Amino acid sequence: MRISEVFFSIQGEGKLSGVPSVFIRTTGCNLRCTWCDSPYTSWKPSGESVSIEEILDRVSDHPSTHVVLTGGEPLLAGGVELLTQRLRAEGYHLTIETAGTLYREVECDLVSISPKLANSTPWESTTLARAEFHERTRLNLDVIRSLMGLSDYQLKFVVEQPHDLVEIDSILFQLEHFEPANVLLMPQGVSREDLDERGPWIAEMCKRRGFRYCPRLHIELYGNVRGV
Repeated sequence: MRISEVFFSIQGEGKLSGVPSVFIRTTGCNLRCTWCDSPYTSWKPSGESVSIEEILDRVSDHPSTHVVLTGGEPLLAGGVELLTQRLRAEGYHLTIETAGTLYREVECDLVSISPKLANSTPWESTTLARAEFHERTRLNLDVIRSLMGLSDYQLKFVVEQPHDLVEIDSILFQLEHFEPANVLLMPQGVSREDLDERGPWIAEMCKRRGFRYCPRLHIELYGNVRGV
């Protein structure tokens, strides 16, 4: 399968924030978010073809029982079903990070679903055709519902402005069945300044709705660089 990188860091986002984890980052994505923080897996995907055995070997080099399969969009990757089966058979706790537009019969302990809001559509940074495709395909409620049934889940929304909460409430209303504590609001930003500016008012949103505030610890600790 096509892999961008395998690295050891801490989980910077979500329920498992702060947990040392091995990250398997696939390359390739069906979306083109305007604020994407890993354009080397989406806008300009790059990587290498790596066998599942080699991926497992690289994972075992690191002292962690937690693995995060991320991207890009990992559910695009050929062989992803087998990889998830092998990782769990080896005893790893597996998180899959996905935009929630594709469904595959994977295995995991936590599925981290990040439905893309209107703030992600690249109207000004790409062709009209590409932006329209992103807008049409960025949200698939049936797929999100199916993914929520796979395992423990979290719904992670990237928030850029207060008005985004209107769209988030609409999505949650249509999903119908969800636990507020499994809804995470995360500030959009790739610098500490961005996070500091948006964090306080997003935290207030979380307090009003019973949602969970989602920091970006890796940005706070290391900055916006690869391999962290």
